[in-house]
Amino acid sequence: MKNVIPADTNIDIFEKPSEEEALLAVETLIRYAGDNPNREGLKETPKRVVKSYAEFFSGYKKNPDEILAKTFEEVEGYDEMVIVKNIDLESHCEHHMVPIIGVAHVAYIPNNRVVGISKLARIVDVYAKRLQTQETMTAQIADTISRVLEPKGVAVVIDAAHQCMSTRGVHKRHSSTVTSRMLGLFRSDPRTRSEFMDLIKSS
Repeated sequence: MKNVIPADTNIDIFEKPSEEEALLAVETLIRYAGDNPNREGLKETPKRVVKSYAEFFSGYKKNPDEILAKTFEEVEGYDEMVIVKNIDLESHCEHHMVPIIGVAHVAYIPNNRVVGISKLARIVDVYAKRLQTQETMTAQIADTISRVLEPKGVAVVIDAAHQCMSTRGVHKRHSSTVTSRMLGLFRSDPRTRSEFMDLIKSS
């Protein structure tokens, strides 16, 4: 067996396939599905799929630390939690490469500096636009905010539907999965955690 890449190898060292190789791969999958990639309705499909993949998985090209690099200290001593809730999330399951669609709720308690609120949504996008499990994505978002901003606490909750459960396998189309990651005060102080959970449930 050749070209076996260890699971813990950094993706940056991979030799990325050419666009032509990607197009041929899509053609192969069309044939594997039982159809003819040369018929009229499918001739442009490989190009469309490759273009879509560039958008679906654009998070691999972005550095989340850089997104959070610019912060503000002139906030009149604000030290209560900051919450951005109902952040639309679109990702893809790394097991079946089908969509994960849902929302993320992100909060942190500043420690002398804050970040632009849009940056929290961008951090969600960076990790969502990769092949993911919901558990891993939740941890990555929270851990990155904690590491870069060094706040007093971070909380992330994701509620999402997985098409690997709704369109195949068990076919449970009304199910959703909820994951959470609590760090700092959100983990150690039940009142802080409870306040966060109440606020994200409110309209």
